[in-house]
Amino acid sequence: MDYEVHIIATGYSKLMPNGKGYHANCSCTLIKSGKYKLIVDTMTPWDRQYILDKLKVFDVKPDEIDYVISTHGHSDHLGNNNLFLNAKHIVGHCFSFKDEYYDDPFTEESDNCFYIDNKRLYLMATPGHTASCISVLVETKQGIVAVAGDLFERKEDLTNEYIWLSAGSENHQLQRENRLKIINLSDWVIPGHGEMFQITDDIKSEMNKQSCTDQ
Repeated sequence: MDYEVHIIATGYSKLMPNGKGYHANCSCTLIKSGKYKLIVDTMTPWDRQYILDKLKVFDVKPDEIDYVISTHGHSDHLGNNNLFLNAKHIVGHCFSFKDEYYDDPFTEESDNCFYIDNKRLYLMATPGHTASCISVLVETKQGIVAVAGDLFERKEDLTNEYIWLSAGSENHQLQRENRLKIINLSDWVIPGHGEMFQITDDIKSEMNKQSCTDQ
């Protein structure tokens, strides 16, 4: 059965009028098929009822979720993980269920990937924004969708590096490399704080050209 990707919330990030902070919240994504159900980046604790209401729209109950994924450990990406008590929780490289904590699944031996359903649904380590950032890649009828967290802020940062650099990047070079990797693997990207966008051949060509220039 094909995987479906449903955007529960589209993230945003806007500078406050006084210039001393941001109004921000993350994109929240539901991935489901007859085999697995995942929720990625559960927003802030103040969004609890919103998430519950949206799950009803997609006919999913919290106890049916198999995996809760937080693409990294910032507070707007994990605020409602505790709604999903039957799920395994993956927050960056931290993988747990109840009081059981498992070895880091992102190793060189696994190509820094954790495969849930072979290449149809898997997680990839994509550090840069933080050292433990991960992305989710899923095969759908529309192509490969990458739920990339803050590896990408929004589509506009493809042509304006200042957007993702100013949002915070613990390792600029690693983030550049992993952005390019996801672009080359994906047909669509759901960024951390903006609308889903399509990766066209022109985008791939331009980003690969930029990478060669940077080197």
